[in-house]
Amino acid sequence: MKKTILLLLFVATFANAQTTEKDKISQTLDSWHKAAAETKFETYFNLMADDAIFIGTDATENWNKKDFQVWAKPFFDRGKAWNFTALERHIFLDKTGKTAWFDELLNTQMKICRGSGVLIKVGKEWKIQHYVLSMTIPNDHVDAITAIKAPIEDALITQLQKK
Repeated sequence: MKKTILLLLFVATFANAQTTEKDKISQTLDSWHKAAAETKFETYFNLMADDAIFIGTDATENWNKKDFQVWAKPFFDRGKAWNFTALERHIFLDKTGKTAWFDELLNTQMKICRGSGVLIKVGKEWKIQHYVLSMTIPNDHVDAITAIKAPIEDALITQLQKK
């Protein structure tokens, strides 16, 4: 009986630790999105790992943190960056508790977008290591959207295939 109780306590403690870490990760992501909405440049980029990657909605947007800062600075400086709020989020942790991955649906100025990425634990803080932002397209409208982007992306495909 004692072993069963100890096992249940261990399982409950581990589950609670997982929940706490997931809460911290969610708070990190919410703070990151809020910092952009409030154009707090330093806060926003301090929540990213030093070697973070940000992949945006445009096919050419694949930035390391430094390049992303250069691209984003004018938006923050003029007091209008972007405003994303999570509508839904799923967070997963590896067995070590030091790496997490997630996906989220976001309410944005582009309507619903999807974010996904990886966070790493640095000391006691969670840092965004990799983030991918994508626009959602209703399946019934994929052909129309493809027609709109084809001229731009056909040229990009040709350019990328030459590399």
